[in-house]
Amino acid sequence: MKAKPPTVFIVDDEEALRTSLRILLESIGIRVMTFDSAREFLVDDSMLQPGCLLLDIRMPGMSGIELQHQLNMQGAIIPVVFITGHGDIPMAVEAMKHGALDFLQKPFRTQDLVDRVQRALAKDAENHAALAQHTQIRARLVSLTSREREVLNMMAHGKPNKIMAADLGISQRTVEVHRARVMEKLEVSSLAQAVRMLMNLGAEAESR
Repeated sequence: MKAKPPTVFIVDDEEALRTSLRILLESIGIRVMTFDSAREFLVDDSMLQPGCLLLDIRMPGMSGIELQHQLNMQGAIIPVVFITGHGDIPMAVEAMKHGALDFLQKPFRTQDLVDRVQRALAKDAENHAALAQHTQIRARLVSLTSREREVLNMMAHGKPNKIMAADLGISQRTVEVHRARVMEKLEVSSLAQAVRMLMNLGAEAESR
């Protein structure tokens, strides 16, 4: 299934600004969707799509800051770039402490906007790649049998085959077979890679 192209979601109550930003970004080949309120954006579920969010910090109804809090509570990973007016800098800095990627102060230069959008889209691509890898790793670990999981945990603790065989009450040859299956199912070529999978997911602690 072909992945959706990244989209810049513009949320601002000023129609003229939304239009000018859309025309600018579309002129350089970037897909754009615009919203005149934070609540309209939330209802649309656009946070689930690849892209980034250009968000006005001050809007009637739900503010940009309040929308950011909602996104954080929902576990959204879409990068947020705030559009700020004069006197909003302290608010923007506080927003960055809560996960916003950057902020852009009005009036801004075209190149400054493009630079921040491209940075945000690159960050989103990294986020989705990491999420996909996490999902793949979890699926590989789930595919292990309970005995293979035991062997993997012992491997992670550096136990030799002889000790594993004694602890599990099986032959060394059987341990070797389990080890080979673990490496095959995890699609790794070294013990270090397998251990890194366990560390990344906290899977070893969950299995105790």
